[in-house]
Amino acid sequence: MTERLVELDGRRLKLTNLDKVLYPETGFTKAEVIDYYARIAPAMLPHIAGRGITLKRFPDGVEGGSFFEKRCASHRPEFVSTIDGPGDRGGAIGYCNLDSVPALAWAGNMAALEIHAPMALGADIESPQLCVFDLDPGEPATIIECARVGLELRDVLAGIGLECVAKTSGSKGMQLYVPLNAPHTHDHTSEFAHAVARVLEKHRPDDVTSVMAKAQRPGKVFIDWSQNSRHKTTVAVYSLRAKASPTVSTPVTWDEVSDCADGEPLSFTAPDVLTRVAELGDLFAPCATQVQELPAT
Repeated sequence: MTERLVELDGRRLKLTNLDKVLYPETGFTKAEVIDYYARIAPAMLPHIAGRGITLKRFPDGVEGGSFFEKRCASHRPEFVSTIDGPGDRGGAIGYCNLDSVPALAWAGNMAALEIHAPMALGADIESPQLCVFDLDPGEPATIIECARVGLELRDVLAGIGLECVAKTSGSKGMQLYVPLNAPHTHDHTSEFAHAVARVLEKHRPDDVTSVMAKAQRPGKVFIDWSQNSRHKTTVAVYSLRAKASPTVSTPVTWDEVSDCADGEPLSFTAPDVLTRVAELGDLFAPCATQVQELPAT
């Protein structure tokens, strides 16, 4: 097993198997995964630091097996701290707190291609800082249909004075986030998201469903309001996804969502995202700072 000792932000980190190909179709290696996470860190860290992160690891690449890891590995380096997260039936779990460039690079070295985050910070796991609408297309619907629903969802929210931010899932769907950054409960955000989903379902019953049953989903966009549950996580912004190519959950502009609704592709790989952030900055920034309050449900 090849090893290399590197220094990042004053922290020494042992990297292994850097030449291992984790995305066989494109030849994207573990070294490139680590490099991506180290370079995207300035944009990504404000959205994941302080949250109990669940890692989805692919030690043999995207064509091999995978597993979710909630409890932070006991062999973690001393600069990776632990923090509360959603927990499990047994109670609290020490999740990884990825709050630095070295910590994020360490996760990449663990072949943690996907990084999933809860809506609440570990310091106050009962108070979500975000409300999410996860748009999941049922075949033959695609991200194009998600974009159309996303635009309507944005307008419904704007009608009650709320702004939202869109990102691709990096897979086949899209997510819209309402920044809160003010005290709310998980029940409140879930009930609000469910109520809004039902409004769109009533307005467009042939295209939208708020029902979880998979039999209801073919050809429709499922607005998954349940992602606001205290016990759930959603793929983090800027996370890689385990697809054929190294696609990324990418924040997008509303002009891009509109173009997608008209049929333009809306998918970005790791190199694309690094270029976008260099040119556009962090389009997801409002989610870390903007203060909004949901209406009572």
